[in-house]
Amino acid sequence: MPIDQAALALWFESVSWLDNEAQLLDAGQFDQWLSLLTEDIRYVVPVRVTRERGGGPDVHLGAPHFQDDLGTLRMRVERLKTEFAWAEDPPSRTRRFVTNVRPRSLEKPDVAVQSNLLLYRSRGDDPRPELISAERHDVLRRTSDGLRLSRREVILDQATLPLRNLALML
Repeated sequence: MPIDQAALALWFESVSWLDNEAQLLDAGQFDQWLSLLTEDIRYVVPVRVTRERGGGPDVHLGAPHFQDDLGTLRMRVERLKTEFAWAEDPPSRTRRFVTNVRPRSLEKPDVAVQSNLLLYRSRGDDPRPELISAERHDVLRRTSDGLRLSRREVILDQATLPLRNLALML
């Protein structure tokens, strides 16, 4: 089977963008991360619920963990720079593992990218790490400045989060 060069190039471009984003977030470079977002960004992390088979969707959209736009994301980043960001003082040490990247072209200029995220988080001197596992559904938009994130939905694998707080970007 011949390699589809266009599909390979799209995959490489998507993986490179996601790797750069993860590096910025892990390094705490949140202002640079904000520059990767479009003006109309929608960033949603719905609550995961546990239902019996056939009991309906297992994602509750009515009261999400996050439902942000560019303004609220900027506020979150600005707050992290203050003494009032007690949930992240001292800052968490994080490592994001982004895998199983599956891009597909949408109507130009957008690219849909589905990926898996494993976030490792260490807090202070606590020897117990925290792990967050999720599936992400992103829409990346081609701009004159390169790809920019215009939509993100993060579907957490856990219904009950084993965390002290959720004050970080996924």
